[in-house]
Amino acid sequence: MKDEDIKTQPISIVAAVYGRRRCVIVRSPGIIDRRYSRKNVVIGIVSFCLCVLVVPGLCAQYQIRYARGQDVSPTFQGWKMNPDGTYTFYFGYFNRNSEEEVDIPIGPDNKFDADNIDQGQPTHFYPSPRWWVFGVVVPKDWPKDKRLVWTLTNRGHTNQAKAWLEPEWEVDQGIISKNSPRDAMLMTTGLGDVDFDNVAPKMTGSPAQTVKLGDPLTLTVTATDDDRPKPITAPGRQQGVRMRWIVYRGSGKVRFDPDIMSERVYGKPVTMQTKVTFSTPGNYRLRAIASDGQLAGAFDVDITVSPRN
Repeated sequence: MKDEDIKTQPISIVAAVYGRRRCVIVRSPGIIDRRYSRKNVVIGIVSFCLCVLVVPGLCAQYQIRYARGQDVSPTFQGWKMNPDGTYTFYFGYFNRNSEEEVDIPIGPDNKFDADNIDQGQPTHFYPSPRWWVFGVVVPKDWPKDKRLVWTLTNRGHTNQAKAWLEPEWEVDQGIISKNSPRDAMLMTTGLGDVDFDNVAPKMTGSPAQTVKLGDPLTLTVTATDDDRPKPITAPGRQQGVRMRWIVYRGSGKVRFDPDIMSERVYGKPVTMQTKVTFSTPGNYRLRAIASDGQLAGAFDVDITVSPRN
């Protein structure tokens, strides 16, 4: 990874890469040079003490949480080769607000540097870091050093995520499974060893439709799983599939009733029926997520909400 590329990646992703590889960066002590004078030793001790006093203050500074008013950064989370030889670049995002949801429509402020600036990215951003939100498939002859850049401009900041086939960024099912618990929306448990034969739940559901503002809308989605990973025998540990709804695109308030299943279901297809209400006319993309505890699948449905009159 080049230095200039690291600078364009959000801090959370750089940390995630090192965490994923379980790397700890330390400076080797090397051979002690006994030619240091007493003055050198005193200076070294004083410098160390200053570091001990200053570093916690800096850490506290960068751990400040903001409820609202902060920007959103895109994140590149890795790439994987597909069975047909193409590649998938995985993206997420980091909404630095702890409470505020942010909307950035597709356009100059939310775009990819591709022929089509719309590569399936979200326009509605929930608080905190979000992992494995979507993937972009690129051809099998994609140049090794070519970047695919996602740019978000908001709150006076322009942030970019640059995706490319850097070997250190290659991910597999184990990395995806182990990092998924960082995002509560994916509903992964992090329990047990990674099941490399596991496949994410497959989903079907309601078609795209148009409704008038205020009219009732009921959406149905069904998830079929491969019954993997196998259940873990542990008191109070649920296993199986669980589903939820989120807003993927659209700037109005959306209410789901219910928005999430209360319990997991193992060993049979799972169907969830949800009543949806909208506060504002517009175009929406709603996403159902189904998790088997290690991997998550997604189903999107586009809804057009027209004015009442």
